[in-house]
Amino acid sequence: MNIYNLNAANKEGEQNIIKHIISKNKYDISLVNRLAKTKNNEKQLPRNKWAKFTYIGKETKFITKLFKDVPVKITFTIRNTINKLLSTKPHPIQEQFDSSGVHQLSCPDCHMKYIGQTDRSFRVRFSEPFRDYKYNNNKSKFAQHLLDNKRSIGPTEDIMKVLYKTNKGKLMDTTERCFIYKETYMNNQINDKSTAKPYVIFETLVRENSSRARTAE
Repeated sequence: MNIYNLNAANKEGEQNIIKHIISKNKYDISLVNRLAKTKNNEKQLPRNKWAKFTYIGKETKFITKLFKDVPVKITFTIRNTINKLLSTKPHPIQEQFDSSGVHQLSCPDCHMKYIGQTDRSFRVRFSEPFRDYKYNNNKSKFAQHLLDNKRSIGPTEDIMKVLYKTNKGKLMDTTERCFIYKETYMNNQINDKSTAKPYVIFETLVRENSSRARTAE
């Protein structure tokens, strides 16, 4: 009864019905009054909204400071939990291409980069631009870059780099957009320029990393 938004008349009617039922079952109806009084005196505490971030270093703290003036509490998670460290075994370099996620293809001659995503294995994804290059087909942006500039191509291990392993979904889309923005900011990407849409968090993150890199030099 107390969880519904009832006006005074309806609430009194509900209480009378409950009292009638309690009385018919030979219980003390004063119990209803005590419960109603207790509920009305309880303080309704506001519920906090939480945002969860995977902690990867100082960059995470820098980004979360942007939320200091909004009613959102920040919590951090980590990927390298004790359970994962104890239960997983290191994999050979070749096995990293058996997962899905966000990847980078680098031109072996000019080192321009193409950022992409796949819900299949990275190995299967690499076979597509490799096939387009082999048969002089410009379907792939990366293959088109190599063919137009008379560049060479190499094996998966030399051309492809795994940036982030994840399954298909919003995390994969956001991660891909972030890396595309980074390479566009550095004027180093082969992707269509229209794919690098402005986003304040990406811009903040990229500028912070660039500033830190210049300081280290």
